[in-house]
Amino acid sequence: MTGQSFLPGGRHITSPVSRAMLAPLQSERFVQFPHPLTDREYRKVAKLLQGHPEVTLRAYGLGFTDLEFLRYFPFILRFQADRLYNVEALDGLRHLRDDLEEFSLGESRTARQFSLAFLRRFRDLKLLYLEQHARDIAVIGELDKLEDLTLRSITLPDLSILLPLSSLRSLDLKLGGTKDLGLLGQIGRLRYLELWQIRGLEDISAVGELTELQHLFLQSLRRVERLPDLQRLTKLRRVTLDTMKGITDLRPLAAATALEEVLLIAMRHISLEDIACLVGHPTLRAAAFGLGSIKRNAAAQELVGVPTVSGSFEFR
Repeated sequence: MTGQSFLPGGRHITSPVSRAMLAPLQSERFVQFPHPLTDREYRKVAKLLQGHPEVTLRAYGLGFTDLEFLRYFPFILRFQADRLYNVEALDGLRHLRDDLEEFSLGESRTARQFSLAFLRRFRDLKLLYLEQHARDIAVIGELDKLEDLTLRSITLPDLSILLPLSSLRSLDLKLGGTKDLGLLGQIGRLRYLELWQIRGLEDISAVGELTELQHLFLQSLRRVERLPDLQRLTKLRRVTLDTMKGITDLRPLAAATALEEVLLIAMRHISLEDIACLVGHPTLRAAAFGLGSIKRNAAAQELVGVPTVSGSFEFR
């Protein structure tokens, strides 16, 4: 979501603000600026956003030293603060409404991490993205309306602080060093789980307890050598394995009775013999293979006998 500069699908606004930048919003998901604007320009952008509660306001870049510009946007429901490396305090968040629905706080280069205690005020949050900031992180457990949570470059000893999140439907754990996933099956009713480049993580067997899961995304987990038992995951429809170099046994995928799509990305170590377990799967309707060459990818596609995955994944 965050962690990069310009995000696609958004209106990019820079000073001096042109008339074209202020054209009526159409399908934009973001209004974003990489540098501070003048007071007059902030007012114009605020006018542009009025009546569009579905649009996210996003600020990023080195030019910001505080978040006081939010005084012009007390009506927004979605805000992202990303890569604001020179911001020393988050006091400006006081301008946001208490019923904020989505909030993202990207990495910081300040000497200290920001305390997350301020999140207590935003009890209606449905989506939360945190990168690097872990001070007072237990406050997350009080946000019982959360549906989508991403923790990036944050290490938890275990997942106990997430147990109160009964509404959670999507969980991303990226980077960091959280090795104990034992409580995973007791957290919310997860439909989407992404585990990406978590240092030292070896055991992902707890994934096999997520009976509501529809999409499992695993990427760059160097020490993981075994897929979880997927027999109980009767709603699992898509599995994405990206650069999972320790995985060769794909038979757990064949045991997923509702599986519709499989994506093997940057998995050049996988052989056609490894993929053979997917042949004849009764519900599989599409697959995508990245096995290191066009020839091998085509051979895998022909072997499994289903078309290439196309389009985005929609939860049911």
